[in-house]
Amino acid sequence: MEMFDKDLRSVQEARDLTRKGKEAADKIATFSEDQIDQILQNMKTAASKYALGLAERAVEETGFGKVIDKTYKNHAASQLLYDEIKNEKTIGIISENPEKGTFDVAEPVGLVLGIIPSTNPTSTVIFKAMIALKSRNAIVFSPHPTAVGCTKKAADLLNRAAVAAGAPDGIISCLSIPTMAGTNELLHAKEVSLIIATGGPGMVKAAYSSGKPALGVGAGNSPAYIERTADVKSAVAKIIASKTFDNGTICASEQSIICEEVNKDSVIKELKTQGGYFMSEAETDKVCKLLFKNGYAMNAKFVGRAATVIAEAAGISVPAETKVLIGAQGGVGQGYPLSFEKLTTVLAFYVVNNWEEACDLSIQLLQNGIGHTMSLHTNDRSIVLKFAAKPASRILVNTGGSQGGTGISTGLPISFTLGCGTFGGSSVSENVGPKHLLNIKKVAYGLKEVTTIVQDDPTFTYGKTEATATTSLPTEDKTINDTDVEKLANVVRQVLASMN
Repeated sequence: MEMFDKDLRSVQEARDLTRKGKEAADKIATFSEDQIDQILQNMKTAASKYALGLAERAVEETGFGKVIDKTYKNHAASQLLYDEIKNEKTIGIISENPEKGTFDVAEPVGLVLGIIPSTNPTSTVIFKAMIALKSRNAIVFSPHPTAVGCTKKAADLLNRAAVAAGAPDGIISCLSIPTMAGTNELLHAKEVSLIIATGGPGMVKAAYSSGKPALGVGAGNSPAYIERTADVKSAVAKIIASKTFDNGTICASEQSIICEEVNKDSVIKELKTQGGYFMSEAETDKVCKLLFKNGYAMNAKFVGRAATVIAEAAGISVPAETKVLIGAQGGVGQGYPLSFEKLTTVLAFYVVNNWEEACDLSIQLLQNGIGHTMSLHTNDRSIVLKFAAKPASRILVNTGGSQGGTGISTGLPISFTLGCGTFGGSSVSENVGPKHLLNIKKVAYGLKEVTTIVQDDPTFTYGKTEATATTSLPTEDKTINDTDVEKLANVVRQVLASMN
């Protein structure tokens, strides 16, 4: 018997999952805080228990990143996230302002569609499932085709944990036959209320083009500026720890290092001491031919790879302890490939004269990933204030981009969905969390008497001045003289003559 077409099976699966997900969403919308907390605790426990296994499966399936770091990302998306959001109010009255006579009532949005990238295929599932259920929503996942096994495994184990703690069946589900047709069906399913898209620009654009409310996050291209007052040894250690964390697969990871002429020698020396390998121009060209295809699109074969693996594939010899490959770049944009996003262990290197040049260069670099993240290493608060005006949604100071942007090493909300603001074509500039998956209703008591509101307003003077003074609106001078008429007549004659 001939098998059904793969697209048809994918579309049918999408329809089945969204129908079941909508039923689950309607049921969980009535749950109490205690019920939701029990469910989240069970999900957190399950995710923690299988954090290593999911990480191993993700690395095996995609080839991206490192098992230990993916395990920690799974831990951050479950245990650390739970600790952060467990006391957050997401049900009923969540805030009140007695002075203004208002209070806010939170309602779930319903069924959420989560689009999952191949770079963080299990931690993003755990994160989105946790925030969706914290806000009493159901969620259905569309996995990346190259990571469907580990993504579905994570979703299934979380669903089992949630259901065991009292959640409705089908509260968390995942497409097992990911095709464009199936994903398109999910994007346009009437049961889906909101889309959270994490992934490539094409998928984010598709989410925004679906006609549904969407939280889409774009590419990052984070520059890291080591300013003249910075502790160079500490700055370099943080940058390397960030860039090698899961081999640079987090989009907030550093893509370029900018230093100044006055600290250039110490920065270069420290980078070499801590495992940075400075490539020659010829070596940089060889590496860039591997990293990019079709212009400046990343080649998936070298995303999230160790520096030594990339070097060997490029045919260049580097010390065995090399952690990152570094290539000097003379500009930004076309002709300077390392000025684009590289979700792997390769960095661009720039030298400037002062903070003004660093500022201009950072903005140029951010054009290739605008609105995402940038990092500063400085002990001068005035420099931080100057850079706070730049087009990045996260400006991180004296920390690593990967850990800082996701809230693991900073006071930012822990998140694996990082908004880029309108700079980067995103509807949100914050780290996405439970509050973004709520409809917040405003209840407002009347404070003024509407039957006499006009008469009682001391700032409104219409009735008091009408009898004593009338101010006319200015009028435009519309006088047309004979010269203007003659000019117009000549134009008309010329047009008519040209038509004959």
